[in-house]
Amino acid sequence: MRRILFLLIFGLAGLAVLVSLGTWQVQRLAWKEGILADIEARIAADPVPLPEAVDPEADRYLPVEVSGEMLPGEIHVLVSVKQVGPGYRIIAPFRTGDRTILVDRGFVPTTAKQAERQIGPMQVVGNLHWPDEIDSYTPDPDPAGNIWFARDVPALADALGAEPILLVARSQTDPAITPLPVDTAGIPNDHLQYAVTWFGLALVWATMTGYFLWRGRAPSESDAQ
Repeated sequence: MRRILFLLIFGLAGLAVLVSLGTWQVQRLAWKEGILADIEARIAADPVPLPEAVDPEADRYLPVEVSGEMLPGEIHVLVSVKQVGPGYRIIAPFRTGDRTILVDRGFVPTTAKQAERQIGPMQVVGNLHWPDEIDSYTPDPDPAGNIWFARDVPALADALGAEPILLVARSQTDPAITPLPVDTAGIPNDHLQYAVTWFGLALVWATMTGYFLWRGRAPSESDAQ
């Protein structure tokens, strides 16, 4: 009897832990979906003029419209686009008023790396972004070959003589450049998978607990004799 009671208590405790973890992930899923919805609404909002003082946290994803001049000189950031393949993000300096900022103009394939781009007066609509793409595994840039491996905003700004402000274009700045606008695709949201995993483990645990309880209550051959 003690064995049965121990198995029951142990089984219920384990089941409670697994179910609580699954429930927590469901709550996290709702929280993350709310955040993503807020970000998507912010990204798609009507653009505003570039603020005088820009805050990397408060103004992240802020939609902005600027008028000015796309300046000569650009940096190529190596990327890979799904269903297209490898290519480069074109990062260029843009003068608006008495300020020069960075504009991520979009994507070109590797074959168009050296192609001439349209420069001069234009209007750009996009979102402010400070992508966190640098880690210990990121290779150093190759200035001689003009190949960078991440959008390191401060380093890009130093190289191009601009403020460390990156505007990722969502409008076309050149017919030969495909915009890669800011979106939420890179923000992980795996909470549904985690919840299914925990609830699946809870089901397995409950099944095993029931089996062992049944085995513990079943009469043994010695009892039958």
